[in-house]
Amino acid sequence: QTMATFRKRGNSYQIRVSCGYDTSGKQVIQTMSWKPTIGMKDKQIEKEIQKQAALFEEKCKSGQITSNIKFQSFAEQWFEEYAVCNLRSNTYACMKQLTIRVYPAIGHLRLDKITRRDIQQFINDLALNGKSLKDGKPLSRKTVVHHLSFISDVFSYAVKMEMLTDNPCKNIDIPKVAKKKKEKDIYTLEEIAQLFQLLKDAPLKYRTFFTLAIYSGFRRGEMLGLEWKDIDWDNCVISVRRTSNYTASKGIYTDTTKTKKSQRSLKFPQYVMDMLRAYRAEQDKEREKLGTKWQDCDRLFVKWDGTPMNNNTPYAWFRKFCKKNDFRFCDVHSLRHFYASALINKGVDVATVSGALGHSTITTTMSIYCHELNQAQAKASAAIASVLDFGESGQTACIKDK
Repeated sequence: QTMATFRKRGNSYQIRVSCGYDTSGKQVIQTMSWKPTIGMKDKQIEKEIQKQAALFEEKCKSGQITSNIKFQSFAEQWFEEYAVCNLRSNTYACMKQLTIRVYPAIGHLRLDKITRRDIQQFINDLALNGKSLKDGKPLSRKTVVHHLSFISDVFSYAVKMEMLTDNPCKNIDIPKVAKKKKEKDIYTLEEIAQLFQLLKDAPLKYRTFFTLAIYSGFRRGEMLGLEWKDIDWDNCVISVRRTSNYTASKGIYTDTTKTKKSQRSLKFPQYVMDMLRAYRAEQDKEREKLGTKWQDCDRLFVKWDGTPMNNNTPYAWFRKFCKKNDFRFCDVHSLRHFYASALINKGVDVATVSGALGHSTITTTMSIYCHELNQAQAKASAAIASVLDFGESGQTACIKDK
């Protein structure tokens, strides 16, 4: 039988409900915290705490779980109740991966007993001593932030469910570790010209894939999600409407674009459109040749039987291609960086570059391509200096004229 009691603890109140005994004979106590709004009078507080206690008791009667649950158990409920419905599949998979470090550290602690100090100590240890599971190298700051975000998301859900009044992840500091920032590995214009020459001898499927990647700056998932119906042949325009992704649990699957602004349309030169036409004709021949073995999915880039291409295939093919031709290998994503850098160096404004890349905000573009933008601004500064270079006497004359 449930019965609510409460007691004052600092600036808040703890409401306790006895929910009988478990199979081992241990009493089951469920708790929640409630904090009065600043300025509330004693009578108002007393009335409200009675109300909160009654509501909490009803929740306990209906079997709703409260904050005396262990972090790991509640996090698994968060995955089931919230994450699976609201997160993209690849984000969900990444969150699951983060539990490898989070659960051993705080998974055994009760949700309502975890303090800011517990979180800060875990984050400090992660930043200073954490090692990559793949190569044993120190974790990046970004990885540490991802772990904190995951924990914070779980606590935010607990607050939303009125199990807690506060999220202990607030005001947590990420230690600054002296680490040299890795420069983006980008091909030069000369290397891209050389790459185009080498691609002339490559299979048409891969020649088309990498040519399109260079001319578009599309993400890998966006490239693999392209379908023939996304091409406006008359206007030489290709639209990004979906992505093709992969997780171990789901295999290859179709998803929405990363953000709403990632859905975009770009115009292409006739040279690229002609290559796409030739590639489509080749794919049509393969379809006829295989007959019923061909599984039509309308994708541009497919396996031998017409099913969507695996996400790792372009990387693996390109790495082998570069080794064979003694050509410097950069990640496939570097072609997106080249595209952005080429636009910036050509003087295209940052808002247009951001739109072409499908970034959600201009700030994202400015953050990623800060170095390239600074170089472009330096060129602009040098250009105006040369235009206004009247010499010392000329400048003096200008001042006197004023």
